[in-house]
Amino acid sequence: MNTAEMFSLTQKMEKSWENEFQELVKTLPKEDVWIGSHLYFYKGFWCPALVLKSFISFQKNFQAFASDVILATFPKCGTTWLKALAYITLYRSQFARDENPLLSSSPHQLVRFLEYDLYLNNPFPDLQNACAYEPRLFATHVPSASLPTSITDSNSKIVYICRNPLDMFISLWLFSTKLRDNNLRPLSPDEAFDKFYHGIYGFGPFFEHVLGYWKASRENPNKILFLKYEDLMEDTNSHLKNEGKQGVVPEIVKMCSFENLKELEVNKKGLHASGIPNTDFFRKGEVGDWSNHLTTSMVERLEKLIQEKLNNSGLTFKLSSKTSSILHPSE
Repeated sequence: MNTAEMFSLTQKMEKSWENEFQELVKTLPKEDVWIGSHLYFYKGFWCPALVLKSFISFQKNFQAFASDVILATFPKCGTTWLKALAYITLYRSQFARDENPLLSSSPHQLVRFLEYDLYLNNPFPDLQNACAYEPRLFATHVPSASLPTSITDSNSKIVYICRNPLDMFISLWLFSTKLRDNNLRPLSPDEAFDKFYHGIYGFGPFFEHVLGYWKASRENPNKILFLKYEDLMEDTNSHLKNEGKQGVVPEIVKMCSFENLKELEVNKKGLHASGIPNTDFFRKGEVGDWSNHLTTSMVERLEKLIQEKLNNSGLTFKLSSKTSSILHPSE
């Protein structure tokens, strides 16, 4: 098949896929999203309209390599930080000591999202050149049940990070406030909380997303590394100690610290592939900041919901760095 024939075939496939997608969208439940566009309920989760097509393209077309490493996260759970840590840890030997890629590229440029970047405008992206080094390193917000079978059935590795839902909600609300259409009135804390409580937000419900990866990690711990933001923040060194040579780990931790990343010039300017300013990905990164924003009623409702959702799962969340307060669902 010559180049012209291949181009024609590709166009036909893309047109067919576009028609198929438009018919699918008509059948999906729809809700207003926090920033002014829509969410579609697809296979048990709410997907932002912006990435629904790319989400499905990734799911249908992605072919994993056995050596791939996939960073899976729920939004606002430490994704940017995890990307920086994983990139430097995995590729530290590939570049000179004084050639830190984080100084010239944001973590989102170095570790590209599959649905929010690579597949965003192309159902068949060039993945061969998407990563500078081997093994390939990608990121996704996709729930475990919706991952391509080529990932779940291969020897590729998954690193998943989650965060206590109180801090995650505050981070999500404030992040969404920055992105909300200027023509719309601000989303009040009560309105945002109600949507969050009922699971209506991008890639929500939160608990189903987290528990999907939690259960998968317990069934296959050699494939899925399950991390908690609070534990990683408390002792980053221990989590990386087996990933580098002696003396390298503290250097990586310092290089990739939230404070250092936030102050880098590259993260103060420019846009993510989705159009979001790089600076919006950095706020506080603190554990327990929810206590400065949530009302007593909100906290009580969320604690009850956490107990209900995590009951008998074995999963717990640390809610503050200042106290030893931890929710302990029944085993």
